[in-house]
Amino acid sequence: MSRWPLWAVLTPGEPTRLESRARSIVMTDLEQELGREQPFEVIPGSGRYHAIVGTDPSDVGSEIQIAKELSLEFNDPVYSIERAKDPWAVTSWRNGSLEVEEVDPEALAKSLGCPLPGSADSSDSSARKPLHKVALAEGVRKQEAIRVLEEDAGEPLTPSYYLLEDTPRGLLIASGTGDIGYADITVSERFPHATVYVIIASPSLDEFVVTVRRGGEGVEEFAQPPDEFPRLRVVSEIKGERAPKRILAALGIPAEWFRNE
Repeated sequence: MSRWPLWAVLTPGEPTRLESRARSIVMTDLEQELGREQPFEVIPGSGRYHAIVGTDPSDVGSEIQIAKELSLEFNDPVYSIERAKDPWAVTSWRNGSLEVEEVDPEALAKSLGCPLPGSADSSDSSARKPLHKVALAEGVRKQEAIRVLEEDAGEPLTPSYYLLEDTPRGLLIASGTGDIGYADITVSERFPHATVYVIIASPSLDEFVVTVRRGGEGVEEFAQPPDEFPRLRVVSEIKGERAPKRILAALGIPAEWFRNE
């Protein structure tokens, strides 16, 4: 694995079957038929638990899907770990229900016999920069987004969790935690006419990915540095721009939103 893993699932099971199940959870039948590269790697542990890890910023969130589904199949807990931002988030899953754990992810993985690639004392500190996720939804307004996000959550939105701002270019979607979850997908699905630009980037913008969504599906991707195994059609520019700062300016997104405060 050439890049530092940004997310992981720690789960019991048999490695070969886990790989097949994880692939079916996060990849469509068409993607599998076309032979698309799977966005994770299964690393066998020394005991009952094994690690499923991914390195692509655009796939952060897959750990939640995988852990939730696998937790329905085992009596022991399944753990999801997000290492894309600081502090790292650790969640345990039992029968599809989650509980936030106040535990060091590397210590947890080591205790389960499946230490994560890239230890805390790794010299490659540049690979461990926290990432933030921001979206611009063209053709969507703030009150419309609040309505569908609350309908999807089944409850009123937690005050200040999302930072929603109407602009001449569209609706900006960010979060004080740096993680907007699946808000971009929900808005894209519920407003299929809209074009949604989803940006995941490090504070210095040296890790910079733009996914273009329509109807809930990713249709194009821009990445710097380029993704070795892109799963979407690769484009060389966004809004006619090729540099991260200029792309953000073209989308009307402040670069400050990606800084880890």
